[in-house]
Amino acid sequence: MQPAESSFSPDRSHLALGGRTILPGLSAGHVVYHWIVQSFVVLLPEIQAAFSLSAVGVGGLVTARELAAGIVALPGGVATDMARRHWGRLLVACLLASGLGAVVMGVSPVYLLLLAGIGVLAAAHSIWHLAASGSLSYHYARRRGTALSLHGVGGSIGDVAGPLATGALLLFLTWREIINIYAAFPLVLGLLAIWAFRNIGHTSEPAASTEVSERVRATGGLLRSPVLWGLTAVRGFRAMALVALVTILPLYLSNDLGMNEWSRGFHIGLLIAVGLVAKTGAGYLSDRWGRKQVLVPGLAWSCIVALGLTAFDAGIMLTVTIALLGLFLYPDQPILTATIYDTLGREVATSGLGVVAFASFLMAAASPVIAGALYETMGFAAAVWYIGALFALAAAAFAILPLPRAEAQS
Repeated sequence: MQPAESSFSPDRSHLALGGRTILPGLSAGHVVYHWIVQSFVVLLPEIQAAFSLSAVGVGGLVTARELAAGIVALPGGVATDMARRHWGRLLVACLLASGLGAVVMGVSPVYLLLLAGIGVLAAAHSIWHLAASGSLSYHYARRRGTALSLHGVGGSIGDVAGPLATGALLLFLTWREIINIYAAFPLVLGLLAIWAFRNIGHTSEPAASTEVSERVRATGGLLRSPVLWGLTAVRGFRAMALVALVTILPLYLSNDLGMNEWSRGFHIGLLIAVGLVAKTGAGYLSDRWGRKQVLVPGLAWSCIVALGLTAFDAGIMLTVTIALLGLFLYPDQPILTATIYDTLGREVATSGLGVVAFASFLMAAASPVIAGALYETMGFAAAVWYIGALFALAAAAFAILPLPRAEAQS
């Protein structure tokens, strides 16, 4: 366990200058990102029809998203550690880039341009997570599980509201019109963030080293940590399960069960809605009890309930099963991130997060295509068993990791 750190910036004057905008501002930006990302999931059947795609082709869209996010994660983590005093500007740039990516998606006449727009949005989202996680872990070191979970709540609000709004808007607008409307949100928020994020990373402590060679050596040292690679496996298996689920579930609801646009949006939103409440509680409990004591049961729960989709495939029981699946589907991510910051030194923690994100995104990139192929050739049940097995692997890997005994905060 690292020495106790202050619960906010050591330089208390930054609070008076607007430091209290950091957590709400980051959470608001997270709302916008996840609103667009989860709305894209709801729109997959419409995009499939517009471009005459197979289920594997739809999986290719999600694979492109994961690849783009993963490619920028490793250099992004190192650069983020080096540029602590510029985190605010970096976060603003991420918002503006995501708006541009959404515009490209909305106007794309061909599949390749659609992939490019997805790639820009995903890369901006990946860098956002690195800088936002670094900011919250740095400024709220003693309660990082809670702070990261509150940031995650912002994402969950977007996850819930986005599908619901998109399902309703599909009754009146085309998928392209919806994406173009959504593109304005991050652009406007990016302008507001110039003020809101101006104090992020500013403290009276010495700035982190900006020597590239020194940062590369530090990152190389991280690669020798067996715990870091264990955390990479956990996050990778968990990411593979999640992207497979969000690729296949909307196709199943639309193609197999014949749900209309609003019902499809409702059920995808419901998948995340329960986690909106559970996320903060899970983060707080992980601060109190320890990361492993909360995350292992949660991943096991996701495995068991995901398999329940094969038994409860209609009516109210399908709705209940989807709600129960959402209970820990998204609250696990902030706990994993907090574990990385618990384990690594503060000056290299975001580099470590970049390493983990890079490897796990690459692991996840193949998963939508695998799930799409299973769904197309063997049916929905085969894809669900694949997803359940991945959650089980993540739970088992985290259970055996040698994490610090004194990881919980009082």
